[in-house]
Amino acid sequence: MSRFGFNVAVVGATGAVGEQIVSILEERSFPVKSLKLLASGRSEGKKMMFRNKEITIEKTVPDSFEGIDLAFFTAGSAVSKEFVPEAVKRNAIVIDNTSAFRMYPNVPLVVPEVNEADLKNHSGIIANPNCSTIQMVVALEPIRHHFGLSRVIVSTYQSTSGAGKRFIEEMYSQSLTVIKNKTLGKDTVYQDPDTYPIAFNVIPQIDRFVENDYTFEEMKMCQETKKIMHLPELKISATCVRIPVERGHSEAVYFEVEDTDVDAQEIKNVLSVTPGIQLIDNPEERKYPMPYFAKGKKEVFVGRIRKDLDIDRGFHMWVVADNLLKGAAWNSVQIAESLLKMRLLPKKSSK
Repeated sequence: MSRFGFNVAVVGATGAVGEQIVSILEERSFPVKSLKLLASGRSEGKKMMFRNKEITIEKTVPDSFEGIDLAFFTAGSAVSKEFVPEAVKRNAIVIDNTSAFRMYPNVPLVVPEVNEADLKNHSGIIANPNCSTIQMVVALEPIRHHFGLSRVIVSTYQSTSGAGKRFIEEMYSQSLTVIKNKTLGKDTVYQDPDTYPIAFNVIPQIDRFVENDYTFEEMKMCQETKKIMHLPELKISATCVRIPVERGHSEAVYFEVEDTDVDAQEIKNVLSVTPGIQLIDNPEERKYPMPYFAKGKKEVFVGRIRKDLDIDRGFHMWVVADNLLKGAAWNSVQIAESLLKMRLLPKKSSK
């Protein structure tokens, strides 16, 4: 590692997102002076590689953040609520991947392509949005900028990796059981005893239901979009569905613009030159985004752009992204790179 750089910690380093963050920090040559990998006691003592050196996983405790400049949190809301204040108290800047602090008024919720300037207002904590929210707002922001935006209705098709490593394994295990036995036992469950098999199935529930019969995941998408885009009056609703795909979230997005004279080609033209977006939209040749091709890629893929048949200002599009990259790890590292570019990180140390 270089003598110059920042002391960085990754909490939840052995999880799907934590592993990706470590990999991207190395790939992007982020100025890391030292890297501390933290997890629960179950992973303590395991090893991970970073820049050709073996690093031992440590158990997360408050003193883990002594001397840390930048901490990435990926281990779940309960862990973040317990340890983020400890990291901030020790002068670390935190980029938190959980929902723990996203809607706090003094915590910026950031997608760099959309609201990078909000980073100037952080007080030690920066929240990484929900994975499905990130890819949607990346696609919607250039549309809002050029044509205005008044309404959004989104249906998501979210992969099992969004629920964590063990649910990927569960999907494959269930699938093999079905292929071998043609059925699943009644005791086969997905996520918890009150839900259903994911193999050869779709589940129209992600996270718990709230009082209005939307799920917490759906409410996160609505509330976070308004905050990120600074559109508190935006009309938005969501339906979030878990599907038997390993990696990559897909979204059918209906949106209404404010301009009265816009066609689908104009929207395509704007998206085709927007950084971070790859337009794949050629129905005649059956070219459109799919999670199969988005896996391992950092871009947000957009296609199937078409005008609504009945609503003059209404349009539809199909949005796909790797939920572990742009939906989590890559967006987090982008935030760190933005902090560096904007000189919002502590001065690099050579000690």
